[in-house]
Order: sequence, then structure tokens, then C-alpha cells
Amino acid sequence: MRAFGMYNYLHLDSWYQDNVYYVDQFGRVMNLSVTLDTALQKPREVFRLPTDLTAYDNRLCASIHFSSSTWVTLSDGTGRLYLIKSGKRGNSASEKWEIVFNEELGSPFIIAHSVSFVKSDKHSVAVLLLRVEKDELDTKGSGFHITLEWVTIAEISKEGDHRYDIFKRRVLQGKSVPHYAAIEPSGDGLMIVSYKPFKFMQDEDDKLEENDDAKATNEKKDPLYYWQQTEDDVTITVHIPQDITKDDIKVCFSPGNICVILKDQPPLMEGKLYSSVDHESCTWIIRENKSLEISLIKKNEGPRWPELIVGDTRGEFIMDSSQCSEITESLMHLTSEVMNPNPEKENPPCNAQELEECDAFLEDSASLCRFDGDTLKVTHVINLGSNQYLFSVVVDPREMPCFCLRHDVDALLWQPHSDQPENMWEHIATFNALGYVQASKQDKKFMACAPDYSYAALCECLRRVFIYRQPTPLSTVLYNRKEGRQVGQVAKQLVATLEANDPILGFQATSERLFVLTTKTLFLIKVNSGN
Repeated sequence: MRAFGMYNYLHLDSWYQDNVYYVDQFGRVMNLSVTLDTALQKPREVFRLPTDLTAYDNRLCASIHFSSSTWVTLSDGTGRLYLIKSGKRGNSASEKWEIVFNEELGSPFIIAHSVSFVKSDKHSVAVLLLRVEKDELDTKGSGFHITLEWVTIAEISKEGDHRYDIFKRRVLQGKSVPHYAAIEPSGDGLMIVSYKPFKFMQDEDDKLEENDDAKATNEKKDPLYYWQQTEDDVTITVHIPQDITKDDIKVCFSPGNICVILKDQPPLMEGKLYSSVDHESCTWIIRENKSLEISLIKKNEGPRWPELIVGDTRGEFIMDSSQCSEITESLMHLTSEVMNPNPEKENPPCNAQELEECDAFLEDSASLCRFDGDTLKVTHVINLGSNQYLFSVVVDPREMPCFCLRHDVDALLWQPHSDQPENMWEHIATFNALGYVQASKQDKKFMACAPDYSYAALCECLRRVFIYRQPTPLSTVLYNRKEGRQVGQVAKQLVATLEANDPILGFQATSERLFVLTTKTLFLIKVNSGN
């Protein structure tokens, strides 16, 4: 339902925001441009799909995505992908859509996202294709699975033959339709927000290798070493074979490293310590139970080490009872044995009884994952918990789409930065109380916000559009009657009722206007005045 029943048939060209597009039932790509504040040009056909769509019974809706200011990806809904060079769009004189690549790629799909980039002086377009496919008969669950196919189409020049062809195809599979899926601008990675996790489907050789790795991992049930710590020192215990003597053991200490070697074997433990030690005071002995005990003296007393050897996960940290009690006591101020113990203080604790029915979430927590395009491995995972996904919006077409999450009663907008590992997701805007307000709209179909964050909007399945402006300063003096304090800003809510009872099929927002597409009409709502 979320993939196809709630599909947004209206496509905003983020590179030229006064232009919207839709694909009609005859396969014509129609463009509408804003001429005056609330006036649109007549629909203009910019491209026609070569496929006779009326001849297909089980096709999906046609989908379109604007990869750059001059490149477009287009699906006819039958399983064929088109890569189109469009020229400068929005101008009938310079806009000319030309097919440079088209190929049948299997079962029908819709385009979730696409990007255009240049790497090693070679132009490429990466496309993300979304499919819902039937499981094999012997599987359990809903009987369907979701696939995201990541296709890279690259420019090929050989002996005067200049064309575009598929360079790479990778497939991810999951059990829920992703809320958000986008390729990084460089084409090096992929980010997905979904209720259930996705994973890459690998070739048979990769599967065998993965099974071997998994088998080897399962065999290593016991930790290689155990370690404890106090404010002053760290104690490491390593079990050693019965035939090992003191002369067979070599332990090397340095201020920031440790190395343990048994006989002439490769190092048993080796690496950079989390923090510096007084290496001249470090010692080791062999206990009666044939275990090697190593004592490290911390150079900086007090701070606890979260790990012993940086990046080494083969050990297990053992915490004594006094340390457990100390941590529990430090967290006591965050909990209470009674519900809402002091409701009169300035920031009272949350009371679950105050939540309303619209605050309930229909799904368990979703997760945000980042996949590396080369290794096909997950590099980042964030559990979103109760931060419900609301919508996505393109603020800057050169960046990845932003996504909006509910945080308590508010809605926060996040901008992914794939080129900034230390600040990969930046909070760029807040819509006060939008998280709570949208939860009460049981008939909502689409949500959006202005790229300049000046307002957020949602529409119902029929007729009504709700617009929520950001707070603005008042020109007159206003007091809060209950608290007696002066109010400096007020946020306004607007409700627009369309003059039609036709179902709403598309919804897009720019900084100045809202576009609402029904089965028969495209409505233009002026929200803000231009600068």
C-alpha cells in the first residue's frame, strides 16, 4: 500500500522549482510551469514513452526522477528503464528529451531515487529501483518481499562508439517497504530508513565465503581474554595451553601498545591500548590454573577504558559488583518509583497517562542504515526508536534528500552529509508541534515542507490541505492570558479546501507554493510571497 497505493504522481523538479511533471495514462510526460503567482501554463508534452502502456495489464505506475539539471531517469511501469538527456528543463526552447539508454530490467518497478555524477572523467547515473515480489511457496510471513536494485549506468567510449551501458547491478532485499532510500551524490553509498532491515543479496561464491566466516565465528565461542579495571590499573587474564612454560611466553610493553607471543606463533594479543600506561611498572605472571595474568598500570588514573585494545573485540570485560553499584547510583536521578512524582516543578517527568490515542505508533521502531557501495556492508546503523518517520524533502538538489522525524511533539528535519563521517546527519530545522498535530490527522495522505523551512503542509485523501507556518514576530503587543507573559511570536495554521471531490494523487511544496494534483485538476496554492 505504501509503495504503490500512496504513490505521489506529481513530480517536482528540484533543479527548477517552478516546474512540475506528471505522466498521464497514455505515457506522455507532461510539464506545467508557473507563469504568474497562481497561474500555470497549459500542460506541455515534453516526452512520450515508446511503449504502448494500454497493452499491459499488470504494469505499475510510470515513475520519474530528476538526476541532475540535464539528466532524467524514467520508468514506464512495465520493467523498462530509460535514461534521458533533457537539456535545460522548464524552457521549451532548450528542453529536448533524448533517450541515451533503455533496457528491460526484469519485473516492473518504480524509481525510488537517482543521482548523476562524474568519476575518473567518466559520467555515470546511479538509479534505485523498488520492487515488491512474491516469496517462494515454502516461506512464512506476508508472502512478499521488497527488493531495491541499485543500477549504475556509465558512459562508454570505444573507438568512436559513444554510448551508455549498465556498469554494475546490486540487489538488496528486505521485508518492509523503505520509508526513505537514497544514493549518495558521489554514488559511493546508500542510506535506507526502514521498519525491517535490508541486506545485499550475494552471489553463490560470496555466500559460501560468508558461510565459512560464520562457521569460523561460531567456533570461537569463548573470549580470547578477560579483563578488569580499577581507577589505577587493568588486569588481563589469558588461558594458555598446558605445555606452555614461562620461557615460551614473551610480553612486550610500551606506553601505548602491548604484544603477547607464545613460543614462535603469531602474536596472541597485539595492538594499541585505549590509553597510555606506565610500561616500566607493568608485570605478568603464570597462575596455578595455567592462565597468564597481565597487570597494566594506568598513566592517567580515574577515567574508565571502554575497550582494552583499540578495535579488538576478542576479549570480554568483567565488571565487579562495586562498579555496577556505582553506575546504578549515578543513574538513580533519572528514574522514580512513582508516576510523575513532582508535577509542579518546571520540567515535570513524562506521564504515560497523558498520552492520547493519536500518539500511539502503528509499527515498532525503524532503523537508519548506511551501506558502502564497494564492500556492500553496513557502515552505520541508528535505531530510530520512537522517532517516527514523517516525510522526505529535497532542500538542495546537489545533496541527498532530507528526512523528517518526529521527536516528542515536534518534527525535526535532518540533512544527510555522506562526505562528513563525523557529522553525517545534521539537524537543519524544527517544526514545532508538527509531530503531535500530524498524528491527529487520521486521513492524511501526503506531507511536505518548503525547502526554506518556512512552512510544513499535509493533505488528506480528499479536498483538505493543512498549512503550518513557522513562528513569525508580531507587529502588535500580545499577552498570554493564562501566564501573563508577553508573546513575541505566533505560528499560524491555514486550511485550504479544494473545489473538487476527486482523490488527491500528488502533492509537492516549494518555498512559495503548494501543488496539489487530483484525478482531473492541478491546484496551485500561494503560501508565501516572493522576496
